[in-house]
Amino acid sequence: MSDYKKLRVWRKAHALAINTHRVANAIRGQQYATFRNQILRSAMSVPTNIVEGRSQDSEASFARFLKISLASLNELEYHLLAARDIEAISVAAHLSLSSQVEAVRMMLHALLRELRGGRNKAGAVPRKVNV
Repeated sequence: MSDYKKLRVWRKAHALAINTHRVANAIRGQQYATFRNQILRSAMSVPTNIVEGRSQDSEASFARFLKISLASLNELEYHLLAARDIEAISVAAHLSLSSQVEAVRMMLHALLRELRGGRNKAGAVPRKVNV
């Protein structure tokens, strides 16, 4: 497999992880320590699994790691929602990060479709996506 740094989805996921790190580090209070850690772990897991998957020797293995990235992304999405609702992060920070989460999600799904041979669940061939 080729260099993960060439993947746009990895670059977007990396930016999301860095931006999430900045927001999470601004969460103060000992009572939020575990919560802050979970936010950081799920955010860092998304690009990490893309990197690990890219080093695999088959597209099926790569796809498995992309699915793990998606699961981590879903976890992060929830943590950000909860952080907003308990007022640990601002509404503006939540909106910004949620927008990035959605962009990465769409790119991961597009890459998974490509790995499946360009067919979606309905069997239709989607337009070519550069992810």
